[in-house]
Amino acid sequence: MKAIFKKFGWWIFAFLCTIIGLYPALYFILDRNFGLLQSKTEELLLNPIWNAAFYTHIILGGLSLLIGWTQFPKAFRDKNRKIHKKIGMAYVTFAFFSSLAGIYIGLYATGGIVSIMGFVFLGIIWLFTTMMGWVTAKRLNFDAHEDWMIYSYAACFAAVTLRIWLPILITLHQGEFIPAYRMVAWLCWVPNMVVAFWLVRKRQVLRQSY
Repeated sequence: MKAIFKKFGWWIFAFLCTIIGLYPALYFILDRNFGLLQSKTEELLLNPIWNAAFYTHIILGGLSLLIGWTQFPKAFRDKNRKIHKKIGMAYVTFAFFSSLAGIYIGLYATGGIVSIMGFVFLGIIWLFTTMMGWVTAKRLNFDAHEDWMIYSYAACFAAVTLRIWLPILITLHQGEFIPAYRMVAWLCWVPNMVVAFWLVRKRQVLRQSY
């Protein structure tokens, strides 16, 4: 029974990553009065640098989310080392540019300094953990590589948890977007990192027991 629930949870996780990974496509199908763009000023929406950063962030971030979850099953990695490496390099490249763009657009986050700090810190953490994952892989320290990539994808998964938490928080704030957005700027990623810490710590304990 435990194995069934674990497998079911894994497929729910994969489904959410895939759906939200494809979500940025809606920004090209629907008009500009969609999603988080509704909270932006006309001046910002006309800023070419902000627009370049925004679309870089959502497109490459979506691709990171879309391919990243496939890297975790050990059976897949063991049987497909070359594919794992190619997907991993694509993830690192997408995450690198998406996180840099995310840090920039985070400076213009709706809701003021609380939202700004939340999203900028998220971008910095995603960039740092991804680069550490890449560096440890290059050094052939694969245990550390896997640990860092758990942290990296936990930061990436904020795209999913943001879209889960935001409607809940808006409802709790009686339809008010700004206070909900200030909270979700932190709530979308801090719990993810706590879970990642628990998973990494569990892995480290298991390694030490061998």
